[in-house]
Amino acid sequence: MSSIRTIRPRAIATWLYAVAALIVAIVVVGGVTRLTESGLSITEWKPLTGIVPPLTDAQWQAEFANYRRIPQYEALNHGMTLAGFQAIFFWEYLHRFLGRIIGMAFLIPFVWFAVRRQIPRGYFWRLFALFALICLQGTFGWLMVRSGLTHRTEVAPGWLATHLLTALFTLAGMVWTALDLRRLARDPAARPARLTGFGLAAGTVLAVQLLYGALMAGLRAGLVAKDWPLMNGQLFPGATQSGESLGMMLFDDPAIVHFIHRWWAWVVVAMLVLLARRVKPIDRCASVAIHIAFGTQILLGISTVMSEVNVTLAGLHQLVGALLVVAVTWGIHVVGRGKPSPVS
Repeated sequence: MSSIRTIRPRAIATWLYAVAALIVAIVVVGGVTRLTESGLSITEWKPLTGIVPPLTDAQWQAEFANYRRIPQYEALNHGMTLAGFQAIFFWEYLHRFLGRIIGMAFLIPFVWFAVRRQIPRGYFWRLFALFALICLQGTFGWLMVRSGLTHRTEVAPGWLATHLLTALFTLAGMVWTALDLRRLARDPAARPARLTGFGLAAGTVLAVQLLYGALMAGLRAGLVAKDWPLMNGQLFPGATQSGESLGMMLFDDPAIVHFIHRWWAWVVVAMLVLLARRVKPIDRCASVAIHIAFGTQILLGISTVMSEVNVTLAGLHQLVGALLVVAVTWGIHVVGRGKPSPVS
């Protein structure tokens, strides 16, 4: 049994914040990877040996030959030079490299804290669950890539959405756990914040928007219209194709997905304003963070559409989306603890 003196909640919280920052980084790199059509440039999953990139001309030629065998090359990049391939390979390699770094940045300190019995009571299995989510995220990433290697020229939008949402859920879990541990460091009697009904509602409303943001990327739906607030001069653009089922229209039709993502955003804004109002008397900084995050995200979303999905703007949109998850998690946590936090 560990004594109170050996438990290190503040150090563990700091470590979790660092891993959370890496997750934000990989979300951004993943977005750029999708925008640059780089995600299928590495056609094999080698969790250990894949950390070493091609170093010789023969290795590069072998990787390029693998890429030339998949449908995306023939449909989109036929005649690409080796230099062009290396440019898209870079983003997918960086994305996978960050994934490995995140795994090790979590596993090694987790084992260290566990062996030294420095994890507070009740937190070991929560930390283990976060590591399991990281592993699951890597698996989903490979399943996403595999979906685009045989019969498609891009990854399946459903797998892309699953991959992104799992990353953001893991990010939220990291931040929530770190906030609990920070409170525990200030007050050894503090209990973990609870997820209230209102907090769950706010998180669900945001999750729907994040789902449609992922589908926007997977379907390239941002290119359907470049005007705002109308879409090609109309409030409702209609389905891209006729005869679609309701499920196809809601989740696979680029125009409908774009329409829902645009207008559900205002439902999110309304919910987050209510959340921020509840948070403000308890933790004003969290309330301000929520307002700044969703305000910036709305402006970046409009700018991304009107720029015809400029890569820089779209990457910033993805970055602020991840930061919005952090801010909302913070706010829901504040509501769940229900009292002003002590000065640290």
